[in-house]
Amino acid sequence: MADLRSVFFVIGLMALAMGLLMFVPMAVDLLYEDRSWQAFAISGLVVTLIGGALATATYNPVPDIRARGAFVLTVFSWIVLAVLAALPFMLDPVRLSLTDAFFEATSGITTTGSTVMTGIDDMPKGILLWRAMLQWIGGIGIIVTAMAILPMLGVGGMQLFRLESSDVGEKILPRARSIALTIAGIYLGLTLSCATAYTWTGMSVFDAVAHAMTTIATGGYSTSDASMGGFMDDGADIVGMVFMLLGALPFGVYMLMVRRGQLDAPARDPQVRAFLSVVVMLSLLVCVALVTSGAQDSELGLLHSLRLSAFNTISIITGTGYATADYMNWGAMAVGAFFFYMFIGGCAGSTACSIKIFRYQVALEALRAYLFRMPRPHAIAPMRYNGRPLPDAVVYSVLGYFFLFFVTVAVIASILGAIGLDPVTAWSGAGSAVANVGPGLGDIIGPSGTYQDLPKLAKWALMTGMVVGRLEIVTALVVLTPGFWRA
Repeated sequence: MADLRSVFFVIGLMALAMGLLMFVPMAVDLLYEDRSWQAFAISGLVVTLIGGALATATYNPVPDIRARGAFVLTVFSWIVLAVLAALPFMLDPVRLSLTDAFFEATSGITTTGSTVMTGIDDMPKGILLWRAMLQWIGGIGIIVTAMAILPMLGVGGMQLFRLESSDVGEKILPRARSIALTIAGIYLGLTLSCATAYTWTGMSVFDAVAHAMTTIATGGYSTSDASMGGFMDDGADIVGMVFMLLGALPFGVYMLMVRRGQLDAPARDPQVRAFLSVVVMLSLLVCVALVTSGAQDSELGLLHSLRLSAFNTISIITGTGYATADYMNWGAMAVGAFFFYMFIGGCAGSTACSIKIFRYQVALEALRAYLFRMPRPHAIAPMRYNGRPLPDAVVYSVLGYFFLFFVTVAVIASILGAIGLDPVTAWSGAGSAVANVGPGLGDIIGPSGTYQDLPKLAKWALMTGMVVGRLEIVTALVVLTPGFWRA
């Protein structure tokens, strides 16, 4: 592959940047006099040397990455960064096992939010910041991937969101760099705004910054074992709802607002309208389930029930994974609803995960056209999305994605079941991993549990699901086909 050298060069630069970032939590640990600064000092030095050596050995003054190279870069960059990010978790004072360290890092970089760690309130500040930083990095990484690479590769119908007319043979790297610079400014601005809002609710500066990173990234790692429930009394959950929604909106819309001054862009985007409508309707549904279940103290009132329902619904739909209560106690209707909410997702080109709203819109439009033609075989029923014709290639790509998504969930659930996990844990764990949501259902991995007690093989299966799900499934499968590597 002609552009493989450029791929390794870019991965080397990414690793170098990650190594340098490890010195940030090291400095925080020194500031708070926490004991994990040495873990970050060693890890930062090792990862910086690895990244620097790889970038130097494969240096290319004009990196040239085209379609096939973009597939390789997209898959291997996430895997390599997850492996390198695990190093601090294996050193003192956390000293996680190899499997648990990889699990925590993979969950972080893919913004899944599943965790094997307990006693988080007492963890060194550097470790807590590193978890938040991983999700923040993963959030901006998936936005750039979704906006600059996947549309050009035609993955899962993402070609609908090309920012400009282009051929798949176009050099991808310069375009990705241009998009990344604009996105970085917007992403940083949202993060700082979120952190400021959190401080207004009484959070410490450290907690506010850490939660802002994981909120905008729709990741869900918290600095407390109680998740957002530990900060709910002062209204942090309300701030979280607003910024989880902002993180789940398409960043292409933000670019139109910033670059072209189109302040009405969100209102004109069919994804945004559909997404917000779905969130409102499903939040009300969960509220009804909560109130009728009797799990909520009636003295707290309907408004409090709506607040609990809205926050946890938004958290699951966007794939953030925060929790303000153990919704396993809200009755079968609410629990069943949250299981299906995992498979909705936010908007394309956002930090959110799972299937995403636009794919449901495309599938419904295809179904409408199919039903219209059934009694009228010779009728013409053009399919449209956002006022534009919907190409057959996009429809096939979207329907294929649906099939692959649920097959992947079923395969991983079957593996977890074969290992010995109960059906609720197996299916919700598989769904949560592939949809990058975080918490599952049941007593083990539910909102009040962790993934710590799962068997090692189960954790590796879930890690695979996280990476495959974050890469929109098709991207990972393409690289695994023998024909892809043939010249």
